[in-house]
Amino acid sequence: MEKLLDKFLRYVSVETTSDPESETQPSSMRQFDLLKMLQKELQEMGIEADLDEYGYVMATIPSNVEKEIPAIGFIAHVDTAPDASGKDIKPQIIENYGGGDILLNAEKELYLKVSEFPEMLQYVGKTMITTDGTTLLGADDKGGVAAIMYAAQYMMEHPEFKHGEIKIGFTPDEEIGRGVAKFDVKKFGARYAYTIDGGEIGELEYENFNAAAAKIHIQGSNIHPGYGKDKMVNSMLIAMELNEMLPVEQRPAYTQGYEGFFHLTDITGTVEETTMSYIIRDHDRAKFEAKKELITAIVDFLNKKYGDIVTLELKHQYYNMRQEVEPHYFIVEKAIKAIEMAGIKPKVQPIRGGTDGANLSFMGLPCPNIFAGGHNFHGKWEYVPLESMEKASEVILNIVKLFAE
Repeated sequence: MEKLLDKFLRYVSVETTSDPESETQPSSMRQFDLLKMLQKELQEMGIEADLDEYGYVMATIPSNVEKEIPAIGFIAHVDTAPDASGKDIKPQIIENYGGGDILLNAEKELYLKVSEFPEMLQYVGKTMITTDGTTLLGADDKGGVAAIMYAAQYMMEHPEFKHGEIKIGFTPDEEIGRGVAKFDVKKFGARYAYTIDGGEIGELEYENFNAAAAKIHIQGSNIHPGYGKDKMVNSMLIAMELNEMLPVEQRPAYTQGYEGFFHLTDITGTVEETTMSYIIRDHDRAKFEAKKELITAIVDFLNKKYGDIVTLELKHQYYNMRQEVEPHYFIVEKAIKAIEMAGIKPKVQPIRGGTDGANLSFMGLPCPNIFAGGHNFHGKWEYVPLESMEKASEVILNIVKLFAE
């Protein structure tokens, strides 16, 4: 078998950053580079695999048992977040990690510090894969991609391993909330599925944020400052006023667990005009709706105050999958048992984010989320222990085994 590490390193070498400003599907054509690679690798394993115009790879491993078993799917996304560069990723491999700070970049004097990321200490003796301090790593979600491909390779090379029909899916654009916008659940053919898109080893999630995105435009009026009295309208100051009207305690830096937030992700402005982008999140549906009502009310107030110069575009992204997964809770129980079979203590917790599984669950495919092993996603501090990815692959095989039994 090709080593899982080799797979992962090959996948992260391909630039697949998604583009939130693009209206195409997928949002960046470079994602096809990895999708085509995965299709070819699956076919070379002897697995039927298709890649469609929207960037979905769908593959099937036929059942090798006579009894009827529901088809089970495993899904991961190929894109990386636009929050940091995903080009020319140069992973660093630290074997037998000793427990101290890890030098990422000598020139920039960047260290992955235990004092800032104490969870590193649980991986003493493991093989750590980090960035070089100039890009993200891409373990979100190429760690999940590698774990699925490794499990698929195992099943094809070990015909004695009994399993029902297995479906494999790779998607684009998850990081910008459009991962399954055109995903054909019926064509995919799974009765239940799991995304391999979680964080640290042991994580299992079947509830996530409700999510929306807000784009705000403020049209000011730029007048020479020497003659601006009663004429100038500084759009940047109104943007600051708007942000200050949102509750400070509901910013990401002050929230955890089930607490939701307003997150200002981007602001660009001049006196003449300013644009702002927010993401709005909450696990509780009523609180989520209240957040959307609040930002709408603030915009209405500012328009009354300044004269209809603020526009708000509010877009739904996804809902909490819990209500769709709980009626099929046995798939969560099987995942818990599969994690325990791998010698890991399950960490069942809510996702402070979202996955393709959230929308898929509302599309009729109940889809909990399982760890892929990474930490500190979307930035230069990202890392993943190799052994955690290996355990993710083992959990996939354990789930397959449990359904076959």
